[in-house]
Amino acid sequence: MKTIFIASDHAGVAFKKELALMLKKKHYAVKDLGPFTDASVDYPDFAKKTARAIKGRPGAKGILICGTGIGMSMAANKLKGVRAALCYNEITAKLSREHNDANILCLGARVMDIKLAKKIVNVWVKPEFEGGERHARRIKKIG
Repeated sequence: MKTIFIASDHAGVAFKKELALMLKKKHYAVKDLGPFTDASVDYPDFAKKTARAIKGRPGAKGILICGTGIGMSMAANKLKGVRAALCYNEITAKLSREHNDANILCLGARVMDIKLAKKIVNVWVKPEFEGGERHARRIKKIG
């Protein structure tokens, strides 16, 4: 069973709960890293917590949700080995996995509805990295 670590800031708590429930129904092991209320918090704290959770765990994935997804992606990408992708539709989600081997998906709860977020997550969790020389070479340059 694949583990997916999920966290948000206060703006993403409702999305996080719904997405975690959906993933559990699809038999993923989901580890909710918080927060657990919509009281104001600082998104970098939860981005770092999630990035650290997936680091060194081959195949582990994370999902981060804030108002736009921008702050979470910026904060998570500060940690070496993290490839956090801000996705806003199904094709960006698919390609972030296949071409960029993204290990964290970032979403914006204030810029999309939950229906779209669920579609994006469903697409993002399925594909694996295509590999191949050109994609591997580019990822190596990122790291």
